[in-house]
Amino acid sequence: MPTKKATSTVEVPAMPLFAEGRNAFNAGMQVQAQAFGALLRYQIEGLAFLKRRYEQDAKLVEDLATSEEGKDALDILSAFAQNAASDYTAEAGRLASLSSRLASEAAKQARKEAETIVEDMAAQTVA
Repeated sequence: MPTKKATSTVEVPAMPLFAEGRNAFNAGMQVQAQAFGALLRYQIEGLAFLKRRYEQDAKLVEDLATSEEGKDALDILSAFAQNAASDYTAEAGRLASLSSRLASEAAKQARKEAETIVEDMAAQTVA
């Protein structure tokens, strides 16, 4: 037996608070989505760095296993430590740059959302 969809003929009065509330809710969702995107970018950068470092760790073990003299092992360890220190310093710089860029993007988004909410509130006040 087919069912008939109920339709309503009730008119809902315009309530300006609902519009601002919806816009504020959407702005909050945008901020959360942007924060989640930033978290993922940090994780991608961190995992890429760890991958590079683990490859260097594996190469260290291989180089030590194939070295024939103690002097070679000392040179290998010294070069590894120097490269590791350099890599960690460079990664700290990349993370600082990423943080700066993400903060700038977040500020732009927040400013844009605030302007939208203010404009909507002003339009509702005039109407």
